[in-house]
Amino acid sequence: MATKNNTTSLSIAEMREFAGFSPCEQRFIRRNLDIGLGRCDAFKLWARNASENVDIRRQYVAYQDLKVLRHTMPGADAGESVSPFMGQLSRLAAFDLAQERLDGFSPFRFLYERLLGAEVRPWLPSAFCAGAAMPHLRPARRKLLLQSLSEAAATAPAWSSRPPTFFPEYVDLADEAA
Repeated sequence: MATKNNTTSLSIAEMREFAGFSPCEQRFIRRNLDIGLGRCDAFKLWARNASENVDIRRQYVAYQDLKVLRHTMPGADAGESVSPFMGQLSRLAAFDLAQERLDGFSPFRFLYERLLGAEVRPWLPSAFCAGAAMPHLRPARRKLLLQSLSEAAATAPAWSSRPPTFFPEYVDLADEAA
């Protein structure tokens, strides 16, 4: 019974966190989870115009690296093996942050925990900083992103290995109203 209550409490906390993100961030997270986890045909569900079709196609291509990242996640004492992993993860972070639909570390972490699993948590602050500091981002954008990483997240001595429980999905508001 205690395990069920803990899982329920965790799910509610994750739902509250997601509800605190902007509508743009929520949409981006849902869409990217559909693409990255292969939950549906994102073109049919998410594309509202030709420009979004192009964005979704680019996301599918970029997210091909997720398969490799899931199977090559290094341990905390990885040494040399961390380089290829962090290179791919940082490139993916830079790609997502350049879309300008995630305005801070919290929605970034929320998305990537679900795309790659709880094991990626210790690597996310570094990947986020690398992606947010890329020169192709506008200086004001880089500043906004980098300032969103709290000292606690940047210097955490340990990370939870508990997997996420809430995976937000597409909601058709027309169906909701009916």
